[in-house]
This record gives sequence, C-alpha cells and structure tokens, in this order.
Amino acid sequence: MIKVNIVELLRKNNRSKYWLCQRMNITSRNLNRIIRGETTSISFKYIEEICTLLNCTPGDLLTLTTNEEEKVTL
Repeated sequence: MIKVNIVELLRKNNRSKYWLCQRMNITSRNLNRIIRGETTSISFKYIEEICTLLNCTPGDLLTLTTNEEEKVTL
C-alpha cells in the first residue's frame, strides 16, 4: 500500500490543510481523500505541486507500506 505523508509534511512546514488547498486550488474533500488513501491515482501535476509547496521530494511524500511495522520509502 502507498501512504501519502501530507499531514506529516504539513506539520514539518507549520502549514495547514486549508493553506495547501488554497495554494493548489483543490477542495478539502479531495485533499482528504488523497490523505486517507481513498483515491486510486494522483496526477503528477498534484505530486509536483505538493512537493514544491511543502519543500519535499516525491520520496518524502510517498511511502510504500508492506505492513504496519515495515516501511520502505519510494
């Protein structure tokens, strides 16, 4: 399973989900779906925007989880 680490990155940057939604021009509902893993795909455009706004790389943003204890960063 792929986990999107948006909440952790927002905390690290002292930003809110509201701030990110405003900058990306997406609804909080859609952002929350991404965060909870309720979407089947994320466009490269969104990945690039999130990484630019949160000063991170795609490897920081996405984590491959095989189980709750073992995590491998992409």
